[in-house]
Amino acid sequence: MSRDLAGTGQGRITDAAQVVSAYDRWAPVYDLAFTAVMRAGRKAAVAAVAEVTGRILDVGVGTGLELPMFPSTAHVVGIDLAEAMLRRAGERVRRGPLPHVAGLAVMDATRMAFPDSSFDAAIAPFVLTVVPDPASLMDEIARVVRPGGAIVLVNHFGAERGPLVPIEAWLGKHSASLGWHPQFPFRVLGDWIAGRADVALVDRKPVAPVGLFTVVRLRKAG
Repeated sequence: MSRDLAGTGQGRITDAAQVVSAYDRWAPVYDLAFTAVMRAGRKAAVAAVAEVTGRILDVGVGTGLELPMFPSTAHVVGIDLAEAMLRRAGERVRRGPLPHVAGLAVMDATRMAFPDSSFDAAIAPFVLTVVPDPASLMDEIARVVRPGGAIVLVNHFGAERGPLVPIEAWLGKHSASLGWHPQFPFRVLGDWIAGRADVALVDRKPVAPVGLFTVVRLRKAG
């Protein structure tokens, strides 16, 4: 069941079709709009798994902006629900060379086709605010990451006070057309972590620009 992500009753994405529709619209301009503002968060996510020598899952790989950031020794599989975005990631890999990208697939991250414990680590940059049911997303990521593996998230979490609150409230009313939830509170993720005996919070750190995004590192119990 989808949760009211903001806890405010504001507009929100309610199904996968809305996600695909939103990102079909974003695909042609996504890189132009978001490369610079999200670069630091993507770099931080990749850096957090740079020492992993096994398989790394890139959830919501989109147009593949972070794929060139991985070390050449990595073994990365990227998935995304929006085929229009993934086509651009495929073009990026072909222009490469990016030999560390082992595959790209159209896939719903809340219902992955991978067996349990398929990956040594997973990153999910800017995905939590996109999916209708973040708990199902996190359950699936935890399922496909092996015991002892790392899970790294990057996200904007809604402001609790200050001038951003009314701005995010206005954006929240239009979240279905935006394709993301600007009021997404950290407590949604925090409640999920608290309900899992096999996943622990390692740390959470703000990243540029001006702490707009937060990198969250989790560890699956070994």
